[in-house]
Amino acid sequence: MVATSHAVLMDRTYRHQRWIYDATRAYYLLGRDRLIEQLQPPLDGKVLEIACGTGRNLMRVAQRYPGRQLSGLDISEQMLRSARSKLGLRAQLAQADACDFDAKALFGTAQFDRILLSYSLSMIPDWPRALEVALDHLAPDGSLHLVDFGRQHRLPGWARRGLNAWLARFHVTPRHGLHPLLTTLARRRGLTLQFEDLHASYAQHAILGRTAQRMPGAATCHTGSAVRH
Repeated sequence: MVATSHAVLMDRTYRHQRWIYDATRAYYLLGRDRLIEQLQPPLDGKVLEIACGTGRNLMRVAQRYPGRQLSGLDISEQMLRSARSKLGLRAQLAQADACDFDAKALFGTAQFDRILLSYSLSMIPDWPRALEVALDHLAPDGSLHLVDFGRQHRLPGWARRGLNAWLARFHVTPRHGLHPLLTTLARRRGLTLQFEDLHASYAQHAILGRTAQRMPGAATCHTGSAVRH
């Protein structure tokens, strides 16, 4: 019932917004291209984006890393209409809930070398569950890459208030507890976590996996965290 209600809400929110989504979000969904640049999937790698929206990121991945097997899921059928139009046969796309999906049934594979979550956790009500499910679908040497709104603790008070009031109009809630939760998940699952604040804490970027992928200027800690502000 919760998933159904959220799907209805997302379809209602983006029924018209999807037509201008890519053009308008380019100005404040910061760090997405940085995430894609550091993705570096293996030559025959399988890449999944959870909450893929209009398919903008998957298109960039297809252009940057040709030959990879791309998949994407989203709870909003409205957003998937834009994604299908944009991607065509470049990716397998499916309507599904980030907190409860069967990748084998949807895409013919249960594990992925790279999994992306880009400005999506801030819109998923049970976002800790979404992280657990994403990690359950990670290949043994795979990595989870995410970027989202940050804690904003380095921004002026007026900027924080204005940003959060604007985001609330689109049912977006920055996840201030993301870094502590990722640290806990890394320790529990024996993973490496790299974490950094971007643009004066406007955004937060993390890589979680068993194979270290260096963020420029950040140290790597196994079953721990490398933090860069």
